[in-house]
Amino acid sequence: MITDADKQLFRASVEATTTIDKDKQSGNRLNHATFTDYHYVTEARLNGSDIIAHTNGVAPKIIKQMKRGTINHAPTLDLHGYTTIESCTAMSQFIYQHQHQTFIRIIHGKGYHADHNMSILKTQVVRFLHQHPQVLAFHSCPTKDGGTGAVFALLKT
Repeated sequence: MITDADKQLFRASVEATTTIDKDKQSGNRLNHATFTDYHYVTEARLNGSDIIAHTNGVAPKIIKQMKRGTINHAPTLDLHGYTTIESCTAMSQFIYQHQHQTFIRIIHGKGYHADHNMSILKTQVVRFLHQHPQVLAFHSCPTKDGGTGAVFALLKT
């Protein structure tokens, strides 16, 4: 026989639970907080045509995917017109929103309108990606995906 106390205990347990949308998020993945512990660059150190890469021990097959652009889906953030401060805030929020994706693409431009074709925004993106704890590796995109004006990043999932 089920008592009133049993019914109340059951209702209290059910009301305290939350449902998980299995299509958007696997139950075994953690949500990481928005990254805010980044530093800004003060001078451009990368030329617009420089290929950028950080492989950090990632399998060569994954790096080859980024180099060739053979990635099924990569959410994209376009930073054209952003300041270095705005770009860091945007990248932090973007990575947080897409933390369950394997790859993301960030378009930073080549800085051809800057002095001596040196790109401060490209330099900032590289520094930010190096600092972000969810970024495992990154590489300049192939020409069809933005070339040296964009980067694919591999995220921890």
